[in-house]
Amino acid sequence: MFDVLIIGGGVSGMSCALVLGSAKNKSFATDKKIGVFTHQKASALQDALFNNAYGIPAGKLGSELLNESVLHLSETYPHITQIPNEKVLKIEGMFPEFTVTTNKSSYKTKTIVIGIGSANTFAIDGLMDYVVSHQKALPEKQRIQLKNSDHKVTDGIYVIGTLAGWRSQLAIAAGSGAAVATDILTLWNGGVQTHCHDSIR
Repeated sequence: MFDVLIIGGGVSGMSCALVLGSAKNKSFATDKKIGVFTHQKASALQDALFNNAYGIPAGKLGSELLNESVLHLSETYPHITQIPNEKVLKIEGMFPEFTVTTNKSSYKTKTIVIGIGSANTFAIDGLMDYVVSHQKALPEKQRIQLKNSDHKVTDGIYVIGTLAGWRSQLAIAAGSGAAVATDILTLWNGGVQTHCHDSIR
């Protein structure tokens, strides 16, 4: 049983995983089992080139970021389980016990974070009732999002990045994933507001 499973290895999903991973020494997070599906084949980053993203050198390729983020997570927070090369097909159950079924296996989790893209090819059984037209994309692009309130789709299910209705900017997607990670940490901390910062002091 995972405490949280993140679906998506792009900007928002990896950002969420990194923030959750960084809480490993906090008493309320030390025993938490965190997993992330790092399937990246359909990520918008595959064709991206960055010249305007804070903290990222100009000319950085999105394909490089995808590879670097997986390595960063595994080296810095190896306690997070990475599940590569599996595509999520179905979500069943309700909080606090969901079953996530992929093309290869199935997993139990208490909480789900969905961070895959906003393409209208979205087809995760169990979530289709939440699909609406994207509110911040051009209609001709036929983008979709999941209905949510401050990233929360329903009890135990969060959506992040463009699928949450945000615009397709790296900094926005990363912030969305980090925001949900701190919401989850706050829940693990008994509702006491929390976040994770490292310091040289």
